[in-house]
Amino acid sequence: MQILISPSLNPAFNLAAEEYLFLHSSADVAFLYVNDSCVVLGSNQVLRNELNQEFCRIENIPVLRRMSGGGTVYHDAGNLNYSFITQGNGHPADMNGAFLQPVVAALSALGIDAEVGQRKDLWIAQKYKISGTASHISRGRELHHGTLLFDADLEKLHKALTADKPDLNLRGTASVPSPVINIREYMRLNGMPDMNSTGFLNAFSAALADLLNATVQILTSNPETESLMISKYSSDEWNLKK
Repeated sequence: MQILISPSLNPAFNLAAEEYLFLHSSADVAFLYVNDSCVVLGSNQVLRNELNQEFCRIENIPVLRRMSGGGTVYHDAGNLNYSFITQGNGHPADMNGAFLQPVVAALSALGIDAEVGQRKDLWIAQKYKISGTASHISRGRELHHGTLLFDADLEKLHKALTADKPDLNLRGTASVPSPVINIREYMRLNGMPDMNSTGFLNAFSAALADLLNATVQILTSNPETESLMISKYSSDEWNLKK
């Protein structure tokens, strides 16, 4: 497996790169990326039921939609995103959350004890969620991805993800709210050495590389990814379709 780290903080680029790797690469890849502040909807979610549109407009928080299902998430520079993209074997056991084991092991190597929850999410201290996940399987390929709250702005997270004008008559996949904590705060409370978001990305990717016997490289762009970024992930037709 190869570990690729995106050099970009552009959420439209990173979502496009993720889809490109899913559709056009035959290799097994772990893709790590950090986004600027944004809200990312699941493919089947109703926008007005998932976020405070006025708050996002005032704060200049863009709204995007990913190719997988699952719930709505808030991203910023304190949030590390991971994606495992592999060839399917006809038995998608990873749909039960087995794909999270390398993440759990990498966090454990950093002194952070995390557990897999019932919704294929990650929890610490048995009561705080630090990672939500989603999956997509198509054309013999599997995509399992998620978030890691390291040092995100939790006040903005809560405000952005509190719907201001929900319409429960509209059908779509609803998010399930959970209590959250930043990993950096958890580390501080447990007397662990402090690090910033860049330090966490470097430490996490190194631990993951050791576990997977993988090489770490910086992702390079290509015309197909750039085109997908513009035509799909920068498009209201896709991002705001429901």
